Amino acid sequence: MAFALASDQTIKGNIRETFFLNQLQVAHSVSLPKFGDFMIDDQYVIEVGGPNKTSQQIQGVPNSFIAADGIKTGGGNKIPLWLFGFLY
Repeated sequence: MAFALASDQTIKGNIRETFFLNQLQVAHSVSLPKFGDFMIDDQYVIEVGGPNKTSQQIQGVPNSFIAADGIKTGGGNKIPLWLFGFLY
């Protein structure tokens, strides 16, 4: 929808976060945490970003993960963003 309304003003980070929120809010409680981008079910903190996103913003936060765009497989606390598409 962002591309249809303002294709010349889309921001990649905003598109990533909108996709993530859209996929999770159907079956989970999503809120804004003090650190990171999203709090899922008052238990998990998620930072959404690109393939080079580091855990600097969520370092020391328990149950925190990175949902990264542009990667095929994950490792450690880094999960490919596309996998969240299977939750809807």
